[in-house]
Amino acid sequence: MTKAELRAEFRQKRRSLSEAEWQTRCEAISNRFFTFLPTKPVSVIGTFLPIESQKEVDTWLIVRRLWQEFPQIRVAAPVTNLESGTLENYAITPQTVFIKNRYGIPEPPTSLFAIQNSVFDIILVPLLAFDQTGNRVGYGGGFYDRFLAQCRPDCLKIGLSLFDPVDQINDVYEGDISLNFCITPDQIWVFDGNADLTD
Repeated sequence: MTKAELRAEFRQKRRSLSEAEWQTRCEAISNRFFTFLPTKPVSVIGTFLPIESQKEVDTWLIVRRLWQEFPQIRVAAPVTNLESGTLENYAITPQTVFIKNRYGIPEPPTSLFAIQNSVFDIILVPLLAFDQTGNRVGYGGGFYDRFLAQCRPDCLKIGLSLFDPVDQINDVYEGDISLNFCITPDQIWVFDGNADLTD
């Protein structure tokens, strides 16, 4: 299927989830992330913050647990720069006051400490769908592909998905950045031979 077809299909699948079903799936993804969290030292994790109206995976479950149980790990969230088509990341804490942008995405103030792309160890990547080889379908703006291309090669790119993968995304192109892993409510999907980092 093409990206456009998958966007339409998976937006509808999200809308069809009841609030209870969505919450159960988000909690399962969060719990699975913490069974996955690598044993090697992790200093900085970047994460998207959910658009509530789109029923995105609730990453607040992960963020708040990181703050509480892993205070040594810095957590950062992006601000969308529409003029340049890029993401700029800022450190967030329990005291951060967030402002929703025009798309309903909570964003930290840009007066906070900026995090350079080169320091991320893990990026939690938003998506609508993904396939069995680690390709993903986002919203089509290319913001995350441009951002991920600037991160270190060993930075782990982890998708979070409410649904299992499709067989194949037909119109992948060279600018698309694939995932190393994707976490669903039922399992952790492993790409690029990184099986040694999971249970």
